[in-house]
Amino acid sequence: MKLHELKAGQKAVIRYLDMEHLPMKVVEMGCFPGSEVELVLKAPLGDPYYLRVDGMPLCMRRDMAMQVDVELLSNGTHGI
Repeated sequence: MKLHELKAGQKAVIRYLDMEHLPMKVVEMGCFPGSEVELVLKAPLGDPYYLRVDGMPLCMRRDMAMQVDVELLSNGTHGI
């Protein structure tokens, strides 16, 4: 699933970043494969997204979130 598909309150683990379509600043902000991400809030018009990545706050535009593959967490464990 893609990061932009998460609902508010859902947590996931980043599995893949499409670095051909993402700026390096995404990595500089702490988004790495294996990082835990939580969607805190989507702006009223759906963009940007307010996230927590490994506990740190981060805002990301929808077009960037569409380039991030995640694995949904279920009850604190990796979901399938």
